Amino acid sequence: MSFPIHKYRAGGKKLDFKQRRPDDKSDVPQKKADRRAETEQLGQELNSLQDILYAESKHRFLVVLQGMDTSGKDGTIRAVFRSADPLGMRVQAFKAPSEEEKARDYLWRVHQVVPKNGEIVIFNRSHYEDVLVTKVRGWIDEAEFERRIHHINDFERMLAETGTTVIKIFLHISKEEQRERLQARLDEPDKNWKFNPGDLEDRKYWDDFMQTYQNVIAATDKDHAPWYVVPADSKSARNVVIVNILLEHLKKLNPAYPVVDKTNWPDKIE
Repeated sequence: MSFPIHKYRAGGKKLDFKQRRPDDKSDVPQKKADRRAETEQLGQELNSLQDILYAESKHRFLVVLQGMDTSGKDGTIRAVFRSADPLGMRVQAFKAPSEEEKARDYLWRVHQVVPKNGEIVIFNRSHYEDVLVTKVRGWIDEAEFERRIHHINDFERMLAETGTTVIKIFLHISKEEQRERLQARLDEPDKNWKFNPGDLEDRKYWDDFMQTYQNVIAATDKDHAPWYVVPADSKSARNVVIVNILLEHLKKLNPAYPVVDKTNWPDKIE
């Protein structure tokens, strides 16, 4: 029985976060140990496909991870891509733009790091920060917001039309779950380094962020660059859903090891 990834598609303009429970575990094993085991098993399958993708050097695969602070972007990468070969995989994190980057258009730094042939690239945050944070904080007006939505749609269509599979995932956590994770960063010494007071500032704008995320995802959820809204209150459940989504899209590429011409090969190595 195939995993129902269609259930997690954003659904374009029909998207309503109120109908998407961040604690939903209905499609995954109910025991945490079983969820972890499934992620490990499917992660090995993903690794095998990644190896073929790299050897074939034909397809490009981009995974965009977005979500509020503590939603689990780093944890998703560690869990889902645990077995991945670094030769064919790259993680690209996006921080505040440098002076060099700010002197150019906001997509300039993004286009430089999209995947090349045979590569899987994971964006930890992405170009979507430039329509999310900027809109919520009032750094751009409505007209500029709409222009950027059009830019992003055109950019992702161009990537898709030139051979890049684009999969976008929103890690959907509740405000209460975020509070607990932030508190853990304060209370647990081995997590203190993760705490950033700026996270509390963004938390003040929670409702604005949720509305803006919903609007942005609805406007940029396209068949050639789909958005998936993944319940992320449970880390282990989140990982099962994401690895299934990625596997299905990788399988659609039907990658195959290249056929090698062995005409001049020796029968035996002396």
